[in-house]
Amino acid sequence: MENVLRPVAETPDMGITLADGCRLSARVWMPADAATDPVPAIMEFLPYRKRDGTAARDALTHPWMAARGYACIRVDMRGNGDSEGLMEDEYSPQELSDAVEVIHWLAAQPWCTGTVGMMGISWGGFNALQVAALDPAPLKAIVTLCSTVDRYADDIHYKGGCLLNENLGWGATMWAYSSRPPDPALRPDWRDLWLQRLEAEPFLPALWLRHQRRDAYWRHGSVCEDFGAITAATLAVGGWGDSYKNAVPVLVDNLSAPVKGIVGPWVHKYPHFAVPEPRIGFLQEALRWWDRWLKGIANGAEDDPAYRQYLMDGVRPATWYADRPGRWLAGDGAPGPMRRLHLGQGALGDAPEPLQSLIASPQHCGLAGGEFCAIWLGPEQPGDQRADDALSARFDTAPLDRDTAITGAPRVTLTLTADRPQAQIAVRLCHVHPDGASTRITWGVLNLSHRDSHADPAPLVPGQPVTVTLDLDHIAYRVPAGHRLRLAVSSSYWPMLWPAPEFAALMLSEGHLDLPVHPAPDGPGWDFPAPDAAPALQVEVLRPEHHERAVTTDLTTGLVSLRILDDFGKRRDLGHGLVSGGVAREWWDIHPDDPLSARGRTHWTMEVERDGIVTRTETHAEMWSDARQFHLTARLEAWEGQGATARLVHARDLHEAIDRDYA
Repeated sequence: MENVLRPVAETPDMGITLADGCRLSARVWMPADAATDPVPAIMEFLPYRKRDGTAARDALTHPWMAARGYACIRVDMRGNGDSEGLMEDEYSPQELSDAVEVIHWLAAQPWCTGTVGMMGISWGGFNALQVAALDPAPLKAIVTLCSTVDRYADDIHYKGGCLLNENLGWGATMWAYSSRPPDPALRPDWRDLWLQRLEAEPFLPALWLRHQRRDAYWRHGSVCEDFGAITAATLAVGGWGDSYKNAVPVLVDNLSAPVKGIVGPWVHKYPHFAVPEPRIGFLQEALRWWDRWLKGIANGAEDDPAYRQYLMDGVRPATWYADRPGRWLAGDGAPGPMRRLHLGQGALGDAPEPLQSLIASPQHCGLAGGEFCAIWLGPEQPGDQRADDALSARFDTAPLDRDTAITGAPRVTLTLTADRPQAQIAVRLCHVHPDGASTRITWGVLNLSHRDSHADPAPLVPGQPVTVTLDLDHIAYRVPAGHRLRLAVSSSYWPMLWPAPEFAALMLSEGHLDLPVHPAPDGPGWDFPAPDAAPALQVEVLRPEHHERAVTTDLTTGLVSLRILDDFGKRRDLGHGLVSGGVAREWWDIHPDDPLSARGRTHWTMEVERDGIVTRTETHAEMWSDARQFHLTARLEAWEGQGATARLVHARDLHEAIDRDYA
């Protein structure tokens, strides 16, 4: 009877009261007869507001799964949306403890069979892995998307020991997201809860910036510390257009629990509505996983290939792709055999050559890098790399004599001599087309003070050569015959990375690239079902969505600026009437000759309206540095009413100075 769709009942605000008295709010979809015919529960546990923040994707996903015999529970985390309490940080012990408590609560409900799954993308994918590592008994399976196993090395804070500017960018996003009030229709005390949150809301970029090394703060929640702690069956999903490319192959390689991996061409979205195409029937894949591990149905899910990856055909560079041609490969997840290419004088070849190459990039090198995490569906992908290539040391192959399919994580080894005690490098592997256009295939970075340890960095000795090795991000990409590969190495990568405190020149004297080449890219593939979903959320668009990216150079001062505008529009949910909208603005400025000119600034506007109640929050954040310290300021304003009658109900300013620690 599992193929018969069951009528679905929805509960918009199911209260779950925790042991400390904090009431969490959950939106629940389950079969209408679950009280007499219990079902497994699937939880998604997020700070992103179920009434507006994730409502569109929830509408596509959770009712579909509920009709097939599951209770889908979308919980607003403590201190967010319609839940009580205050949020301290991402993935805090309190957050994970709350999630475990909710799992046990779900398992004990009369409409639940006692087995629970956990799913999520990004934050929800992270905490699904972290909760699984705590091993609550009812949790039998998880589906984790766009997540990481290492919070320090592979998230939005640090990469290769370099400070990512996304640390400020995403921290400013959460500063705005968490500033919104609960829905007044669900909480008569919504205003009191809102004011409590506004007073207590943490400014997370400063917290994260106080941990510039891989210390105990980052080890908490990094499941790579003990892969064996995860016993839940794990389906891991990612996208080559996303920043989180590495977790899926690492999980497939390291988990002893049942595990399967899928990586497509997508940005930071669920694969049944992601871009670029081809989308897949993600819900059918997830259902197959839940049926096997939550219901015990012998459907052979454990016999599927361990790792299914989409091999993208090499294409011309673009900041937006509607689709990516290519094909699915199915295998065991093992990387292809390594082909070693040696760096010569401007060349990348099979034989070692003498090498003396200066790396002394101006500070604005990196402007073609795109967004660290492509998520808003604007022009966020890396564009033509030629401008950045020109500011880097470049090493090109001869035209390839055959198609070359790169599947895995390329590894780069370099011997460098610096003239300063602190420096960074960015390494890009590019596909060079016959006319010179350059498409970024994959990339990696390294803070050279972290060359031996992210936990215990050490300065360089000027004039003393060091040999360093770094892995570029995993990828699956086919370069056509007749085209070239390029390795580009720069000493800056703005605005992806915050610059080192001094301009450093590096002399490269030796190096090689180990390239994982798939031995049979035209062998057996894989076919996924077409995407399916529940009906889309019905909304009234009050202001359309709009996205802009622009780079300008002030010809008087020489300052180079990236301006980002993401207007997410404004809409009314036609189901329950809540109006929500938002606008994000970012500015990233730097002078090519001065690393201490770097400055990042953000301004968010968030709107929530209901039945004559009009609220708006304005959040500002700014960061700059000198040679010794990082400086941050932030302001949060909350307004009620509109136009000339609007009144300021809360305002708070923060100022932080944080010592640089080899960053």
